[in-house]
This record gives sequence, structure tokens and C-alpha cells, in this order.
Amino acid sequence: MCSTEENAAEVQSTSADPALILELKTRRPPSLEGRPGCETWSVDFSPDGAWFAWSMGHGIVWVVAWPLDSQEGQRGEVDRADKSFSCGHPVWGLAFGPRASKAEKPPSKGNDNNGDALLLATGLENGVIKMWNVLTGVSVLELQGHEGVVRNLIFPPNGTLTLVSSSRDKTLRVWDLAHKGKKVQVLSGHKDWISCCCVSSDCSMMATVGRFDRMVCLWSLRSYTYIRNLTGGAHKTLYLLSACDFSPDGALLATAAFSGASWWIDLWDPYTAQKLATLTGYFEEYGQNQISSIQFSPSGLHLAIVTDDRALGIWEPGKSALSMQTKADRDSNGLCCKYHPQGGVIATGTRDGHVRFWRAPQAVPGLRHLCRAALRHSVSTHQVEPLPLPKRILEFLTYRDISSHVSPHSH
Repeated sequence: MCSTEENAAEVQSTSADPALILELKTRRPPSLEGRPGCETWSVDFSPDGAWFAWSMGHGIVWVVAWPLDSQEGQRGEVDRADKSFSCGHPVWGLAFGPRASKAEKPPSKGNDNNGDALLLATGLENGVIKMWNVLTGVSVLELQGHEGVVRNLIFPPNGTLTLVSSSRDKTLRVWDLAHKGKKVQVLSGHKDWISCCCVSSDCSMMATVGRFDRMVCLWSLRSYTYIRNLTGGAHKTLYLLSACDFSPDGALLATAAFSGASWWIDLWDPYTAQKLATLTGYFEEYGQNQISSIQFSPSGLHLAIVTDDRALGIWEPGKSALSMQTKADRDSNGLCCKYHPQGGVIATGTRDGHVRFWRAPQAVPGLRHLCRAALRHSVSTHQVEPLPLPKRILEFLTYRDISSHVSPHSH
């Protein structure tokens, strides 16, 4: 269970919302109360779901064993104790890395005889990326090069010691941690802040959205080159972009945007640059409150949506209504979200430095969905289209049937 000492956190589980499982509330020394910099900009679960980390503000990252009521920490496993990392600067992005084997072990400043290590990357306001060994609590590496806030950090899901970072300095960097970060690819193309970055499941593509330049850029993670801009300047009105995420099979890319009057979510085919659907009608009740974060569920059946006046909404692409939405809460603005790797739970971070865990809708994927996900994980749209299949099946495999289920309010 989380420590309740000062500058740590306390657990609260009472709420009128039945979807709320529990909440971690930051306890700060009196000297920090009311001061800016307490936001939880990023949260993450480790790949195996055994750890949870969040940036609780004021440069502190807290890491706890998951689930929080686990008894493993009481069985003599010292490395399962809660841990905190003082990063020295506000933390805007964080990400767990893969467990490194002896053959591919990250650089370490201290002796590590565990045979493996669980890395945690933290992106700081001053542009530095600090790498931590979660099991030992030691800072093992600092990556320098960004000239602005490091907003997003991602370890591609192929298990390699590669780290992707995006920054307000308008660049994207791909670091080779096996070589202590000395091998780095710098990708430029955005004209302003990069709001969000995501990597496809087959690790072939990266997508980035620029908050003010209105660009949705696709990049090759194999050749480290720019592929295309999905928006192409089609919108005539002023709008901002805030978030993006690939579906687990990599065949869909969701992006969130704001026009000044309402928010919408676009669903794209990243291979063809075709916009499959624009979803707006579901979010009219949010008014001018922005979408802060979106993420597909591990099954790919749902999309989590966090706004700055409502903790969480869950939408199933193709349906005419949200599957779940929490009550409006303007006192605790939502900033980020993350699904547990096994699904069923979503963590959301708030502007006041707290974390909430929600019970997510769960559905057993149908055989049709499982077959499509297995195929699209390794087969692009260009490879699917020539197949001698009935039109209806081709539309299903390429997600082009989604548009036929879009709300009448969408366009």
C-alpha cells in the first residue's frame, strides 16, 4: 500500500461514482501547498502491469507495486517496496521501459546483480531525460539534446532499448539506450510544439500532433524519415491538436482536435491517409473544454477520452453513444490516462497532482475482431486491398465500415 508519509500519497476509495476504484492523493509539505507545479502530466503502468508510476508534481515521481493491495511486498521482496524519485525539475513525461536481459542490459552507475532491470524514463521541463532503475532506485543515465520541455516518452512495444521522445522544441528524437543514448536520430518537421507522440504496434510508424501548427505527422521508425502530414491544411478554421494514439493492431490512428467551439476526434487510416470518420456529436456537452488525452484499450474495442472538466469518457468506435462517462468535475481537471496492460482499469492524472483508478468497460472480443486484429497487426491496407475478398469483408478489414455507424452529429 502507498506510503502516507509527507510528500508521498494517501489512498481514498470512497466516491459517489461507482466506476471509481480508488484515488491516490498527494500529501505535500506545507511549504509546497498552493504553489504551481503540482500537476500529474503523465502516468504509466509497467509492461507486465506490476508497477505504476505517476508524476505527482514538484519534480517527484512516485512508483508503487500494482495492485496496491498486493501482498508480494510482504514476502521478503525488498524491491517491491514503493519508491520515489526526485528529478530536480518538473516532470512532463514518463514511461516504463522493457525489462532488460543480461544480453541487453542498460548502462548503470552502480552494481546491479539482479540479472535484469526495469527502466523508468522521465522527461523534464529543462529538456533533460533521466533514466532510472526502478528496482535499485538509482539514476543510470541522462540524455541531453532537447531544448524544450520533453512532453512525451515512449518505448516501442518490440522490447528493444529504444526510446522515442517528443518536445516543445519541435523535434522528435529516437535514442539507442544500448549505446548509452550516444546514437540518436533527430526528426524535424513540426513548426511548433509537439503535443503528443505514439508508436504503431509493429514499430514501423510513429505519429505526432503539433498543438499550434495543426499537423498530424507520420514518421518511419525504420528509416527515421518523414512520411506525410495527414491533415494537409484541409481545415480552414483555426484549431489546435492535443492527442493521438494508434489502435493495438496499428490500422487506426485517432487524433483529438479543438476548433474554438467544440472538440472532435478523427479516425485515420495511417497507410492511405484516408480520414475514416470524424466524431463530434458525442462531445457537444463538453462545450469548450479540451480533450487532454486519448488511448485505445488493449483489446482495441474502446477509446478512453480525458477532458479538462470530466475525468473520463469511454467510446466504442462505431457506436452512437459513449459506453461510460464520469461526472463533471471542474475542481480536478484531467490531464492524462493509461490503461492497465491487461485492461479493466484506467488510471487518470489530474491537475492537482492526484491519480484516479477507474473500472473500465470490458467486453469479450468477437472472433471477427480477433481475426482482423491478428491480420492487420502485420498486413498494411495496401496489402489488404488487392485480396480477392468480398467488398463487405474488405471494408471490415480496413475499418471503412466505421463511417456507416457514425453519429448524425458527426461530419
